[in-house]
Amino acid sequence: MVIETILCLVASLTGIACEFLAHGGSADSPWQIGSRIAYIVAYLAGGRYTAIHAWDEIRAGQVNVDLLMLAAAVGSAFIGHWVDGAALLFLFSLSHTLETIILGRTRRAIADLMDLTPAEALVVRKEGEVRIAVADLKVDDVVVVRPAERIPADGIICSGQTSVDQSPITGESIPIDKVIGDAVFSGTLNQHGVIHVAVTRVASESTLSRMVKLVEEAQSQRAESQRFTEWFGQKYTWAVLALAATTLATAYGVFGLEWAAAFYKAMTVLVVASPCAVVISIPAAILAAITSAAKGGVLFKGGAAMEGAAVLKAIAFDKTGTLTIGRPRVVSVIPATGHTADDLLKVAAAMEEHSEHPLARAVVQAAHDRNLAWGEATQLEAVTGHGIRGNWDGHPLRIGKLAWFEPLANWTDEATLVAVKAAEARGETVVAVADDTRWWGALGIADVLRPTAVDCVTGLHQLGVNELTILTGDSEIVARELANRVGLSYRAGLLPQDKLEAIRVLHEKYGPTGMIGDGMNDAPSLAAADVGFSLGGSGTDVALETADVVILADDLRRLPYAIGLARETQRVIQQNLVVAFGMMGLLLIASLVTTLPLPLAVLGHEGSTVVVILNGLRLLRFPRPVSVAS
Repeated sequence: MVIETILCLVASLTGIACEFLAHGGSADSPWQIGSRIAYIVAYLAGGRYTAIHAWDEIRAGQVNVDLLMLAAAVGSAFIGHWVDGAALLFLFSLSHTLETIILGRTRRAIADLMDLTPAEALVVRKEGEVRIAVADLKVDDVVVVRPAERIPADGIICSGQTSVDQSPITGESIPIDKVIGDAVFSGTLNQHGVIHVAVTRVASESTLSRMVKLVEEAQSQRAESQRFTEWFGQKYTWAVLALAATTLATAYGVFGLEWAAAFYKAMTVLVVASPCAVVISIPAAILAAITSAAKGGVLFKGGAAMEGAAVLKAIAFDKTGTLTIGRPRVVSVIPATGHTADDLLKVAAAMEEHSEHPLARAVVQAAHDRNLAWGEATQLEAVTGHGIRGNWDGHPLRIGKLAWFEPLANWTDEATLVAVKAAEARGETVVAVADDTRWWGALGIADVLRPTAVDCVTGLHQLGVNELTILTGDSEIVARELANRVGLSYRAGLLPQDKLEAIRVLHEKYGPTGMIGDGMNDAPSLAAADVGFSLGGSGTDVALETADVVILADDLRRLPYAIGLARETQRVIQQNLVVAFGMMGLLLIASLVTTLPLPLAVLGHEGSTVVVILNGLRLLRFPRPVSVAS
């Protein structure tokens, strides 16, 4: 297409030069013949792409801008204005070329994603390490990834530790520390340390592959405004043809213009009234916004999701796994008199080390975080409904629920008892440790608020989304404590059907309502909301399938980022439509009341098209939040 545009320009300039050298000579002079040949070449080069598209549209029973441009160019040649027709085709071809180059930037972003996965992987076999094609990897294969290499497949680290640059997948700008048991994603970059990764998904089902597929599908889906402009472009083209015919008849039959002058005016109207900029103004902005969001770790499933996010008035949050990290952690260490916090964590970790219960894992992790060594507990016995009994360092101990140690006043001092009651009031699950006669202390365990939750709520308030609420199946105490810390309203103790009803009430009271959850048990609520957002979609299949918008990083600040981008996209679309309709109206008035040169009309028409495309591309630079550990 670029070659045809250049050839059209060169042939047009050659034709103009030949006309100048002819000095108005006879039609059969060599220079005049040369100019005609040059103009024909210009028409063939500049009009080839337009003619093909016009013919395809006619065969499909439609007419569009391409037919209008072609008709105007042929009409100009018919009345002897070869140079005007050549200029029209060159400018129209140049506009298409620029449009292809400019919009190609957004498509290259998807191609770049596809290129992230290496072609080969180093796999551990019985005979040693061998290189195979990534496409041949199977689930449970173990691949070796060295420093500065990209991870070839989704998997779980089974040996080694490192930091991983996940920015292509989640948009997180800070490398994430990874240890044994952590998930990693294809296309991400191993920063340092040799790791072994057990493959959990084959190449065609990896997070990266699904991202590419989702973005491609999103770019093909149409928002209501996009469908309107396409319908408008097709219907309006017939109106333009009718207007050009009316202009010709009026100028020639009513105002008495010469046939050539009237025909020229009709051709000018044909050009300036074409809705080229109007038709491209919306998809240019939405395509750029979807691509920009994908690079920022947010996947919009099409223009409809983008439009919906821009008008949200209320948002409901799931609690566990969304506002909180979804994993219990030790948040209170309450040693009794005569014991230290480290002593308490040591014995608790020794008693819980071999348990797979989430609370036990939290206790062991807390001891790990303090770099404690705790030795081995013996004679361990699980007491159903209560906890664990055993021996540690010569002490007969037990760890478990508070009810196992009632009455509390007989087991501990007043200060410890007050601290335990305060932990319970905060919604923490309290685990006590004691020997046969007295307490060693207690641990408060709770799900932890995400570090970015407060920033998320602040960002949404700044955007004017003031009705923010928590919908959770958790207890009243836990929900109230969390809501007070973040500054949200809440509804607790909800079953899935209760959440659906809550979404309906929010919509009736406030208008378009969004829901953000982890994509698993929140799937019905995500589907019921006007726009469903799923957090942490890089690890969940359901999230990618259910939500309208998938936030790939576990960073809640990407929720106001996504809504802010959607609103900016709507502003850009409105600006584009003002430019497109404004220029079209201005040129149309000028062509009807004056003798507007056809090349100038084309320049204004195609110039407005390029302007709206460039304006839409500004969305590629929409600022993204800087990542923090969550």
